[in-house]
Amino acid sequence: MHASLWAKQDGACVFEDANDELGLSQAAYHFIGGLIHSADAVCAITNPVVNSYKRINAPPTLSGATWSPSAVTYAGNNRTHMIRIPDAGRCEFRLADGAVNPYLLQAAVLAVGLDGMRNKRDPGKRLDINMYTEGHKAKNAKKLPLNLLDALRALEKSTVFKTAFGDKFLSAYVKLKNADWSAYSRHLTEWERQTTLDC
Repeated sequence: MHASLWAKQDGACVFEDANDELGLSQAAYHFIGGLIHSADAVCAITNPVVNSYKRINAPPTLSGATWSPSAVTYAGNNRTHMIRIPDAGRCEFRLADGAVNPYLLQAAVLAVGLDGMRNKRDPGKRLDINMYTEGHKAKNAKKLPLNLLDALRALEKSTVFKTAFGDKFLSAYVKLKNADWSAYSRHLTEWERQTTLDC
């Protein structure tokens, strides 16, 4: 999802600053800071099914890339990060997968991005490395949730989402997705049958 912000009054791009190395304004960096601050909670919206976490936590492929993020990082025009800055005045949020509700995706990104702008959230240092081959160098990079349950717990605790979405929606969404997790957890996989059934 590509995001930029434009002023209604004069049509100027609020996210653009020609003096910045990547062409982003402070408002844009604060927006990115909001995405980074709430990344674990937003995962429950952008990656809403059990199998979503096999994608974002996948090991490197034979080509060396999965083209999905594994850590909460941002960079310039680099698709190995959660947030990519491809051009001046915009950023690409690369976390969501094909199972996302497109309406909730827009609402969630707007909620956490605007929270970042309101609270002037610092996105931290940009990482100009390949996260698939050099991710070990990003020692302080926050990791994405390992599964849907972890993401739902983060969403449930998020004051950003409680303020933006309200308790009624949030509790209903978490209840629905927890039911999915519970249904998944009651099933044995073939791997479990082969390796642990006789323990």
